[in-house]
Amino acid sequence: MALMRKDSDGSRRIDGEGVYLRAPEPRDYSDWSAVREASRGFLTPWEPTWAADELSRGSYRYKLRRYAEDSRDDRAYALFVFREEDDTLVGGATLSNVRRGVAQTASLGYWAGQMHAGHGYITAAVRAVVRYAFEELDLHRVEAACQPDNIASRRVLEKAGFTHEGVAKAYLKINGAWRDHLLFGIVNARM
Repeated sequence: MALMRKDSDGSRRIDGEGVYLRAPEPRDYSDWSAVREASRGFLTPWEPTWAADELSRGSYRYKLRRYAEDSRDDRAYALFVFREEDDTLVGGATLSNVRRGVAQTASLGYWAGQMHAGHGYITAAVRAVVRYAFEELDLHRVEAACQPDNIASRRVLEKAGFTHEGVAKAYLKINGAWRDHLLFGIVNARM
């Protein structure tokens, strides 16, 4: 299976088991906003505080500009996750804080729409993103973190091959409060 290929409209995509990932595009706005709105209560405990205009078209356009700049500058790579069988948007993943030089690492974050959670899509996406990070971006390590009470996220990371490495106190500000996080990492075995 090719790691990165182009789909029918020329967009570059990363293939996984039953899913594919690609950079967000303007045509994804309606699906993205619908999934996020329907999943607001499900996602809120695990994410930074949503802005008042979080799901607006203008906010989405701003995000697309930032994603493009970050990717161009090798700082971060935002991706949407689609179910392969019907091209349904099921979630997203981001490789951020890309560090080069002696570190060669990035941080991984991800989300799933509530209606798509628990079906293995995000685990497959995380595996594909890690493969992309190692084989295409030539990174040595990918890090991830989740709140101790987010059992589903911990399972995703463990199934994708991440190792629990410790606890970070007040690591990220989630839904308006500084929260402890479990730290995970995976290392490129080829290096």
